[in-house]
Amino acid sequence: MNRIIVTALLSILTLNVMAQQKIVQTAGRDALGDFAPEFAHLNDDILFGEVWSRNDLLSLRDRSLVTITSLISQGITDSSLTYHLQEAKKNGITRTEVSEIITHIAFYAGWPKAWAAFRLAKDVWNEDIKGEDAKAAFQREMIFPIGEPNTAYAKYFIGNSYLAPISKDQIPFANVTFEPGCRNNWHIHKAEKGGGQMLVGVAGRGWYQEEGKPAVEILPGTVINIPANVKHWHGAAKDSWFAHLAFSVPGDKTENIWLEPVTDDEYNKLK
Repeated sequence: MNRIIVTALLSILTLNVMAQQKIVQTAGRDALGDFAPEFAHLNDDILFGEVWSRNDLLSLRDRSLVTITSLISQGITDSSLTYHLQEAKKNGITRTEVSEIITHIAFYAGWPKAWAAFRLAKDVWNEDIKGEDAKAAFQREMIFPIGEPNTAYAKYFIGNSYLAPISKDQIPFANVTFEPGCRNNWHIHKAEKGGGQMLVGVAGRGWYQEEGKPAVEILPGTVINIPANVKHWHGAAKDSWFAHLAFSVPGDKTENIWLEPVTDDEYNKLK
C-alpha cells in the first residue's frame, strides 16, 4: 500500500517540474549597450538567453544555488550577489534553505565571506519572516494549497494550522500546513487491525516524535510511517513554515485519541 501511495505522490509532484522557458535579460544592454555592445550581447543573449534557459538540464532553482555559491566563494558581495539572491528566492530557495546554504559555504569559502553574504540575504528574505507575507511566500513553495484554518481541530494544536483536503476517494489524504512553532498534541491513531497514518513532507521543515524516542526532522520528501496505537506528535520547526501530506491508513475500529500538549520545554530542545 505504501508503495502505491508514494508512486501516486511522485506522479503528482512531477507536475511541479517547470517546463523549459526562455530567460529574457536586458541588464547588459541597459548598462553597457552603447559602451560594450558585444559584452552586453554575451551577458543577455548567451549567459541568460541560452545557458540559464537550459532548465531542462538544470532547474532554475539549481542554477541559482550554484551561482550564489560561486559568487560567495569568490567574495563577491556587491549588487550582483543581491540580484542573484533575489532570483534564488523567486526560483524557490527558502529563507531556511539559504541560511543553511551560506552556513555550509562558510566552512569551505571562509567565515567573513559568509557574514557578508548573510547581511544581504537577510534583507532579501526579511519580508518573509512574519505575517501574511510569510504565508503567501510559503504557498509559492509548494503545489498543494495551504487550505483553510484548521478550526475543527484547533483545540488540539499550539499555534495556527491549516487544512486542505486533497482526495476523499480510495485513500483519503490532506495537506496540513503549520505556521512556525505550531505543533499538534500528543495523540494516538487507535485501531484493532491495520490503521495508523503516513506523512510525506511537502515544504518547509518540521518534526515528528514518538513517545520515548528522539524527534525526527521532516523535510520535503521525507516519509514517516506511523503505526497504529503509537503515541506521537508532529509539527513545524520554530523558524519555518511546514507542510506535510497526511494519509489515513485503513483499519478496523479506527479512532484518533487526542492527549496532552507538547510542552514548551520539550519543544524548545529541538533545533
